[in-house]
Amino acid sequence: MTLQKLDAATSALVALATAIALGDEALVEQHCRTCMAEGAPDTWVDELLLQSTLMVGWPRALIAAAICRRLTGPVHSLEDGADYGRIPEWQERGEAVCRTIYGANYQRLRSNIQELHPALDAWMVTEGYGRTLGRPGLDLARRELTIVAQVAVQGAERQLHSHLRGALHAGVALEALDSALAIVRPSLAPRACEVLDSVRERVQAS
Repeated sequence: MTLQKLDAATSALVALATAIALGDEALVEQHCRTCMAEGAPDTWVDELLLQSTLMVGWPRALIAAAICRRLTGPVHSLEDGADYGRIPEWQERGEAVCRTIYGANYQRLRSNIQELHPALDAWMVTEGYGRTLGRPGLDLARRELTIVAQVAVQGAERQLHSHLRGALHAGVALEALDSALAIVRPSLAPRACEVLDSVRERVQAS
C-alpha cells in the first residue's frame, strides 16, 4: 500500500504512540479516546500496544494497555501470539518484514546484529519483526509511522534513521511522513528535535 496523506485516524494513532513513549498517562487516555472518536479500528490500537513492548519497554506498554483496555473493551486480535507452533512462520515473516524495512541494508543489518550477539539477531527477526511487527491488524506503513514517533521521543538516532527510511520503504509518502513528524515534534526535548531534523535531512538527501 501507499500512504500518501495522514487521515484523522492515523494521526490519532501516531499521537497515541507518542504519548505511550512519553509515559504520560493522561495523554494516553486523551489520545486513545481520540482514536476511538476518529474511527481508528480497535485492532490498530491493540497492535500499537503490543508493538510498544518492543519500542518503549514493558512498563510503559502495560500502563498504556490498562488505560486503553478500560476504554476500548475486550481485546481485538487477529492472531494468537501465544501459539509457539508458529515459530517457523514468524521467522519467515520476520525476514520478509525486516527486508522490506531495511531494503539494500538488510544483510548488513543482520551481520551487524549477529556480531553483537547471535541471540539478538534471532530474537529481532523472529520475535520482533515476525511475531510482533508482522502481525495482521495494522499495516506496515502505519506501524512504521508509530515506531518513528516512539524512537524520536527517545532520541535514538540510529534507530530513527532506520525507521524513517523504513517508513518510506513501507509505502509512506514523504508528505505523510512529515505530517507524522509534525505530530511528534511538540513532545520532543530540544536535543531530540535536533536529532530528528538532522536525520530527516539525511534521509531526504539520500
